[in-house]
Amino acid sequence: MADSKIINDPVFGFIKVPRGLLLDVVRHPLMQRLTRIRQLGLNQVVYPGAQHTRFQHSIGAFHLMSEAILLLQQKGIYIFDSEAEAVQAAILMHDIGHGPFSHVLENTLISGITHEEISLMMMDRINREKHGALNLAISIFKDEYPKKFLHQLISSQLDMDRLDYLRRDSFFTGVTEGNIGSARIIKMLNVVDDALVVESNGIYSIENYLTSRRLMYWQVYLHKTTVGYEKVLVNALRRAKYLTRQGVELFASPALRYFLYNDVDAAVFHSHSEALDNYAELDDNDLWTAIKVWQHSDDRILALLASDFVNRRIFKVEVSRDPFPGERIAAKRLEIASQMGISEAEAAYLMDVATVQKDMYNIDDDHIDILAKDGTLQDIAEASDLLNVELLSKKIRKYYFCYQRF
Repeated sequence: MADSKIINDPVFGFIKVPRGLLLDVVRHPLMQRLTRIRQLGLNQVVYPGAQHTRFQHSIGAFHLMSEAILLLQQKGIYIFDSEAEAVQAAILMHDIGHGPFSHVLENTLISGITHEEISLMMMDRINREKHGALNLAISIFKDEYPKKFLHQLISSQLDMDRLDYLRRDSFFTGVTEGNIGSARIIKMLNVVDDALVVESNGIYSIENYLTSRRLMYWQVYLHKTTVGYEKVLVNALRRAKYLTRQGVELFASPALRYFLYNDVDAAVFHSHSEALDNYAELDDNDLWTAIKVWQHSDDRILALLASDFVNRRIFKVEVSRDPFPGERIAAKRLEIASQMGISEAEAAYLMDVATVQKDMYNIDDDHIDILAKDGTLQDIAEASDLLNVELLSKKIRKYYFCYQRF
């Protein structure tokens, strides 16, 4: 029997998963659930090729982690085999708690708990089944392990999660400007004083990476059409939740029904195991199936939003660098209400206002250090002659005003 399983990945080619703990994690039902959740949520509305899953991304991040560990070991950084396996297991499971359609559930059907916290609860559940075999992986994931650079490989400005999703999302969307040199960046990694650094030969790859990341956020992740489409889904779920509170009977799978008919927050997750059980059953299919049926709901608002979603009638989206005036929003709500013959409270479900802020690089938060030939360290913002530190650190805030088309 071969000592590893091979997965053929369209981005990185053949990826080896060693038999034992790592292959057990890959095969676990909580990991397999990620094969039914798209990595880019609703981005396929703009980029039809963006059909890849969170499972594919997790396998890709695992592959990059394997490469990074091997390379650091070759450079004399001491990493035990047990640490290598643990950090590989941790990156495999880093997204395990994601719900359908990215962050849509976090603001609608569950409250006060993030997918990161749910990921940890799922890791703990697998760890109990494995009799503590993931203790070290969880310790590294939570940044409680003495070797801090291992956690940085999972979560930092230069983690394997970002290196994979930028490469992968660029590949599947066809947005070639986002294609970063992940192999080159990994080759240039080193560790100084227990922190990840980049050797000076890799400075251009890092410049390209930061620029690509900014471009991918505004051109892909925060594309106004995707934002408008997501608002249709969010408002459909909000309307469904409102109706269930009024005692209306709605079609839903048992897992989705649990979240529609109960108010589920962090306290419920931590005190009732059925919350995690039902969450673990949820994937993109539960929402699609329910929304297809809701098109025929007796509630006009829910039926319209569901039909909009299924038939790709996306909210019209205006984008501004300044907040939209309250009177403009109120006037639009009144206009929708009068055109449709509904109340203003109902019209509020057919529009939304969002604020999005994205930093390309935060020098105070988690900077990238460049290791010079003489052994000195310098932040990328100072070391780079191409990147302007003010421009690099500039916070970009955009305001989105979304509303039903007629």
